Amino acid sequence: MKGFGNVRNYLVLNGPNLNRLGNREPNVYGKGTLDDLEEFLLAEYKDKLKLTFRQSNWEGQLIDWIHEADGIYSGIILNPGAFTHYSYAIRDAVASIEIPVVEVHISNVHAREEFRHHSVIAPVCAGQISGFGFAGYKMGIDYFLRGKENETT
Repeated sequence: MKGFGNVRNYLVLNGPNLNRLGNREPNVYGKGTLDDLEEFLLAEYKDKLKLTFRQSNWEGQLIDWIHEADGIYSGIILNPGAFTHYSYAIRDAVASIEIPVVEVHISNVHAREEFRHHSVIAPVCAGQISGFGFAGYKMGIDYFLRGKENETT
């Protein structure tokens, strides 16, 4: 995998409304905030890798960050929020880069409203993790840390 020498460097991208974590539907997303998520991941990986966090409610900004990540980061953990279900532009941005992307959702999108059951982005990702709260982000990072040589198919 690509990276900076011995340091693995990952981008954690969060899409629309994830800045409202802790306030937005806590019965669905929990009471933790976006800052809590970042602190959780930093505490878990502080001596193992570098994490960069970004959040935007703007599709174009997410696309720009995905493009810029290619060749800089070892991989992307992406929670595209509602863009999951209809943003062919984000899908195409993910398809256009060489680094792997894991799609993550805090809630189990497959147990929610029917429109949330389909992702246009997942087919161009290494995988999709849904329904495990903040731990889903950790699962995505752990996938990257295992590396392809340890994958089972």
